[in-house]
Amino acid sequence: MNGVDVQLAGLIWAHELQTMVTADLTQEQAAWIPPGTANPIAAQYAHSVCAEDGVIQTVLQGKTPLFASDWAGRTGISDPQIMATPEWSRSVTVDLPALREYATAVTAASRAYIAGLTDEDLGRELDLTAFGLGRRTVGLLLQANLIAHIHNMVGEISALKGAQGAKGYPF
Repeated sequence: MNGVDVQLAGLIWAHELQTMVTADLTQEQAAWIPPGTANPIAAQYAHSVCAEDGVIQTVLQGKTPLFASDWAGRTGISDPQIMATPEWSRSVTVDLPALREYATAVTAASRAYIAGLTDEDLGRELDLTAFGLGRRTVGLLLQANLIAHIHNMVGEISALKGAQGAKGYPF
């Protein structure tokens, strides 16, 4: 198994887990505003998908994210954003069926992009100082700021479901 295969396998598992955790999610659960400063599930899920779209399309390919191009007005997200500010997180609304369709498109685009990489591509250095991330390789960006980020959001969604009396992780 080469480095690209490892990245792709990690992303596939992150997507599978996100799908499992959000499969039975209701609009009411997604819209619930938790106490304190935690973000609603709708914001976590929308941010996870938009951030992936931004990393793959914009950061790595220099393209417009799908939410602002092919999927403009169809994401199910009232205000698609790559970064999730506290204000945005408390005001964004989500139509779950539409978000799931957009997530499927982002998943396909991400998998196709990564499958087309070489191990040499993974070692290419990126200047991400504009995002506060310094210099990172493509491989590290994929691991830390994409795959691990999806897992982080899935964990938060699971916890927020649990706080509402629902089952988070499916196992």
